[in-house]
Amino acid sequence: MMVRQRPESDDRGSDIDQEIARKTERKLKARGEGDRGVWFGLGMFGLVGWSVAVPTIAGVALGLWIDARRQDRISWTLTFLIIGLALGCLNAWLWIKREGRHD
Repeated sequence: MMVRQRPESDDRGSDIDQEIARKTERKLKARGEGDRGVWFGLGMFGLVGWSVAVPTIAGVALGLWIDARRQDRISWTLTFLIIGLALGCLNAWLWIKREGRHD
């Protein structure tokens, strides 16, 4: 059976090789670290919770402050609650996505 060699100038092939090498290195590193355990999971759960809770509470506080100063037809507290919750969820999603890449 004859094996064909790729041309050296094939940029796509080198990109694939680099991706495979990066994934292999990441898997070997994860095997070396072993199981992270329950405490790591609880810590991750807590960080994600705080990353959602803090912007939500800040939004509520800002909304209450605006509602106390203005008499509008809309509820600024509810508006900023939703905005804070959305920002907190986006923050948590980005944080988890970034941590997933480091493993």
